[in-house]
Formats: sequence, structure tokens, C-alpha cells
Amino acid sequence: MINSTHASDAAQDFTPLIVCADDFGLEAGVDEAIVALAQQGRISATGCLVQAPGFEASAKQLKGLPLDLGLHLNLTEPLGQTGLCMPLGQLLMRTYTRVISRKAVAQQIETQLDLFERHLGQVPDFVDGHLHVHQFPVVREVLIQAVQRRYSQHLPWVRDTRAAPPDKRLPARQRLKAWLIGALGATSLIRLAHQARMQSNETFAGAYDFDRPHPDYALMLRTWLTPARAKMLVMVHPAKYASPELAFGQKRVEEYRVLSSDSFAQFLTQQRCQITRLSTLLDLHAHKT
Repeated sequence: MINSTHASDAAQDFTPLIVCADDFGLEAGVDEAIVALAQQGRISATGCLVQAPGFEASAKQLKGLPLDLGLHLNLTEPLGQTGLCMPLGQLLMRTYTRVISRKAVAQQIETQLDLFERHLGQVPDFVDGHLHVHQFPVVREVLIQAVQRRYSQHLPWVRDTRAAPPDKRLPARQRLKAWLIGALGATSLIRLAHQARMQSNETFAGAYDFDRPHPDYALMLRTWLTPARAKMLVMVHPAKYASPELAFGQKRVEEYRVLSSDSFAQFLTQQRCQITRLSTLLDLHAHKT
């Protein structure tokens, strides 16, 4: 990992990447994978599902790890919470027609931010969304307002899902999905975020169809990172093991196998990439300006 003392020197030699593991708190195999990868220096951020039944107990494992910790805003996954929660298709329809209750959205955002602070003892380093809901109409506006009001002295960064230029070695359907994720509100979200003085990553990778045929995960990872781009965020979903109920569990286990492997570490060295906390890069930028 790059530390704050040597980051500026290392940045001259290495391309800084953000590798963000989603879904911390979802279940034990996911949490154990994220902690192990953080200890290896293979990820630099994790998004937390703070309403997951096991999150309060698992949150203690994050203490002292070299990670940016963020709110993985959930409006679609039934985790036993009260308040706004609906299937993705319904949420898309209700947000894009702006018939969704702003009050209900605001209450869910405030509840999840409260839980994040309570269980982690800090403000979020960043905010993003489960299934990228943080960028949808209404949600993005309410979220930016809440963050600006609560954290004006230490604004978190926000995930920008606009994809890196497509690589034709990847299937056309996969390239379309990567573009579509960003098209569902990322430009508007980042414009609002910048107006609120919030910063973001630069380009995004890691999207593929869990439930459709796709290239080997190691090959996709190498393709996303060739060439690597400074401040690119690579989204990952690792798990050491998976319960039968965990969606795409074996795909998550494969991601963990690749990310924790010696071959991935060697590839990063060959590509002159450094997995880095975005908050460290942004702090350095603030000091220079």
C-alpha cells in the first residue's frame, strides 16, 4: 500500500488504482474475504451494507485496516430493514418518473448514514450504491444534500460509474453493460457532486454479467487494467466461501481466488500499478492546491 509519507514519490513511478470491494456485511464469507484482501494490500476500499443482519458484529473487523470505508447505499436488497426497499426495476421506474417519495428516500439515507457512524465510529470516506442506486434521479439529489449537510467539514468522495474506454477483447454484451451502468445517471450525479465540492474517482471498471457466459475472471481483470488509468476504480465482489443463498456465490469465490493470488500481485508489478486509497490521493491534491 502507498502511505501518506511516500505517496508523492511513488505516484511518479506507479499508476494509482482504487480497488473497491462491495457488499461488506452481506455474509461471513464476503466479510472474511474483504478483510483478508485488505491485509494483503489487494483492495483499497470497501462499501458497507450497514443494514445487513451481521454488519454490526463484522464491522469490528474493519478497525485499523488500510481501507477507505464507505456507505454502500441499499434501496433494493431486503436485509430485514424497515423503510424504502423495492426491486431494481420498480426503483428505476419510480425514480426516473420522479414519483418516488423524496421523504422516504431521505429517511432511508439518513438511517443508513446513522448506522454507518454508529457501528464504525467515523464518517464515511466515500458513498456509492448497491446496484448503483446512488446515481438515480431523486436519490442522487437527496444523497448529495444529506452528505453536504452532515459532513461539510470532511466531504466523502463519490463513486463515478462512467466506464473506461471499452476493450474489444471483451464481449459486446459486457461492454454494453459497462456503458449502461454509467448512462443511468453518473454524469448528473458527478455534476451535482462537484457543485457540492465532492470529488470522485476517474473511470470505472469491473462490471460483467454474473449470470451469463463471460471470459475467465483473471483475463477480464488483466484486460481492465491494460493499460491502467490513474484513479480508475475497479469494482470487485469477493467471497472466501458462499452460502447457498448468496447470489452468484461461486463467481464471488473465484474473484477472491484471483485477487488473492501471487499472479495478480505479479501482474500489478509488471503494469506498474499501485492499489491506493483514493482519500490519500485527494488529500495530497488538496495539500498541493
